[in-house]
Amino acid sequence: MQQTPRQRRKKPVRMLPRRMGSRIHAELAAGIGTRILDGTYPPGTLLPNEAEWGQMFGASRTAVREAIKTLNGKGLLVSRPKVGSRVEPRERWNLLDRDVMAWHCAAMDKKAFLLSLQEVRRILEPGAALLAASRRTPAQLAELEEALEGMRNASTAEDMVAPDVRFHLALLACANNELLAPFGIVIEQALANMFAFTSRHNTKPGQVIPMHADVVEAIAAQAPEAARRAMTVLLDDTDDVIMNRAAASADA
Repeated sequence: MQQTPRQRRKKPVRMLPRRMGSRIHAELAAGIGTRILDGTYPPGTLLPNEAEWGQMFGASRTAVREAIKTLNGKGLLVSRPKVGSRVEPRERWNLLDRDVMAWHCAAMDKKAFLLSLQEVRRILEPGAALLAASRRTPAQLAELEEALEGMRNASTAEDMVAPDVRFHLALLACANNELLAPFGIVIEQALANMFAFTSRHNTKPGQVIPMHADVVEAIAAQAPEAARRAMTVLLDDTDDVIMNRAAASADA
């Protein structure tokens, strides 16, 4: 006998008392979205109906409809009258959406996610550094320098994460390409996760700030190739931290 979607669910969900409020549909969208990204509901799965979701999350049908509408907009679902909502193929998912990126980060294997993010950064950041060296404005350079100073003033690895993210967003802004800057905004959460990981596991933390400073120095000097090389060195160091930590975990 073919199993129903409810029987195939990998993670049981507690039935919750009904809740009200304007944010419940966002919480519900996150709950369903996370289950889609982690494979609990793979592509092609017909999802539970509104009443079932309402019971699982203690939500009204109105909140469920809003959550489903949100997930449709992010490319995760397609909904049809009298049929219900079905999970879309992965290639239709909007992985550059802020929420989807966060759910993706939480659902994926940590090493695989970080290496995938590194590939994106290698495509974007060395080129952005090259452009930044010739296009940055004094105000944008000041923002980059302030982010670096924030990293220097951080007293713990955790405190360094926020200014590190700020640094890389400022770098993209310095390139002054209106199509490039939004990429930083949508991967902001992913960068925060990456830097939280690398700051905890870097065996040579003393190198991090000087490498960032080299990027700033090259951009300040309006030396495009030097800026590109400095950014590549910084990315190489991040690769080493990820791979060394993965190797240490495998040996443990």
